[in-house]
Amino acid sequence: MTRHNTSRYFIIKKLLKSPKSALSLTILAFLIVTTIVPMVQAQASPTDDEPSLGYGLAILGAGLVLGLTGLGVGLGMGTLGAAGAGAVAEKPEVFSKVILMIVFVEAIAIYALTLGFMILMKLP
Repeated sequence: MTRHNTSRYFIIKKLLKSPKSALSLTILAFLIVTTIVPMVQAQASPTDDEPSLGYGLAILGAGLVLGLTGLGVGLGMGTLGAAGAGAVAEKPEVFSKVILMIVFVEAIAIYALTLGFMILMKLP
């Protein structure tokens, strides 16, 4: 009984050994909960009028704009941050150039957020 009881939680213990994987699991759980709760609430309170196809496509477009841009900016920021840290460690005088490149990557995320809000503001 004890052997079975310890093996049941073996995967969870293995995944929670490093702080990086624990943080990843926490973020994944948060994303799953924030995705499922609105779906359940939407089914619990049906509306009288059906949304049009254009409404759904606008919501899909806004989600794609924010999601894909966030993915791209995250990958770019990670790559740029790692390369920038190495460059600044070797030559401290390139610090301002690295910060400027990071600002440009952040600007892409801000433009995407603005575009997502513009799409959502056009909805009825």
